[in-house]
Amino acid sequence: MDYQQMKSIIEGLLFVAGDEGLDKKQLADVLESDVHFVTELVDELTEDLRRTGRGVQITRVAGAYQMTTVPEHAPYFERLAYSPSRSSLSQAALETLSIVAYKQPITRVEIEEIRGVKSERALHTLMAKELIIETGRAEAIGRPILYGTSKPFLEYFGLSSIQELPESPSFVGDFDLEEETKLLFDKLDGDNTDQLTFEDLGNEENTLVADENDTALLPAPDDDDPFTSS
Repeated sequence: MDYQQMKSIIEGLLFVAGDEGLDKKQLADVLESDVHFVTELVDELTEDLRRTGRGVQITRVAGAYQMTTVPEHAPYFERLAYSPSRSSLSQAALETLSIVAYKQPITRVEIEEIRGVKSERALHTLMAKELIIETGRAEAIGRPILYGTSKPFLEYFGLSSIQELPESPSFVGDFDLEEETKLLFDKLDGDNTDQLTFEDLGNEENTLVADENDTALLPAPDDDDPFTSS
């Protein structure tokens, strides 16, 4: 094994180790090498990353080496973490999110009755992104899960409380899925007028597309019926 290859392996090992990191003895054991030699390799790799202006660096915390990002890039990481792109949500997820936001607490079955299609995958996506949470169990057969919006949801949409959601004339009585989704979509857009419009959601050229597993629950819907359009 040559010198450069060993440094490459160390880089990969530290990446895989994540926040726990690896100390010099652990690295030496994996590489079946001398501790002092491995320490020299880590020092050289640290300098290589710095000299070439890489986006990651090696830091030492509590005796362990960790692969971390460079501090000067922190504003971009915060932007990624706290301002999720609309394009990361499918039309199905946006529709499901709007239903949960305006009708919470609500069960999966109730969501599917409104959308007219299965919504399990969309719910999983929203749960993974921490935009919705389980708020309890319904007093019904099987005690189905009730879903509601989360604190990150309020942060993402710049709301202090759920009461600040855009008012909707269809909130009372029949639920206009397209209208509710448009209201939520516009709120996510904010003042970015150069972003996609709600009508662009169905465009095959955009990244906002319906989930492949969005399976219809009902017979072919009337084109004018907002409750069964997907």
